[in-house]
Amino acid sequence: MLRRDPIPHHVWRSVTREIVLLRGLDAVQMAHLRELATWFLHSKAINGVQGLEVTTAMRVAVSVQACLLILNLDIDYFANWVEVILYPAAFRVRHSQVDAIGLVHDDANALSGESWLRGPVILSWEDVERDSYHPRAGHNVVLHEFAHKLDGLNGVTNGMPPLRRGMDREVWAESLSEAYDRLCLQVARGERAYINPYAATSPAEFFAVASEYFFTAPDILKDCCPAVYRQLVLFYRRAAVR
Repeated sequence: MLRRDPIPHHVWRSVTREIVLLRGLDAVQMAHLRELATWFLHSKAINGVQGLEVTTAMRVAVSVQACLLILNLDIDYFANWVEVILYPAAFRVRHSQVDAIGLVHDDANALSGESWLRGPVILSWEDVERDSYHPRAGHNVVLHEFAHKLDGLNGVTNGMPPLRRGMDREVWAESLSEAYDRLCLQVARGERAYINPYAATSPAEFFAVASEYFFTAPDILKDCCPAVYRQLVLFYRRAAVR
């Protein structure tokens, strides 16, 4: 596929050399990442809405960061969905909730990203662009939403993706649950959270946020959640930071 219809070299070079997240990869890893990104662009449609014109460079920026998650996994981890939708900026989503007495409440929230279990990944290009070229520790909307795709392969997003052969489900569950419970307690007490407090929303969000830190600020995750960090080293098969 790479030989038949490759990403144009000038586009690949101009995009990837500016994405801070990729600077630790060696030549072999970058070559494999290019193969995965090429596969991704052939397998998944990336469409703009609200008048957003999606360029080849934009598609490459999304695909290369998404594929960083599966660099040492398998393309099957991105199975069962076919589309990425890009909004120009944060988009509003309405959710209906029924309270304890049966009343329906409509809430509208502005989101930078959303991942549907069997549907598309939806992203704000403004946030993708910022996280790509002006990153902040622990923040990357592409990593976050595509981590949900890994998590949902078992049919539910619960912080338990299909683990690699040889990994222990009990150790994974214990490591992430202990850190998640500790974070929830910090947030409930109004204390300063050791990572983005959004991770306390649910076990699924904890896994997604932990994945953001693992790739963008591994030293922070290793310091505050060493057991979680060790599990993600095994899962993503990346060298541990010293």
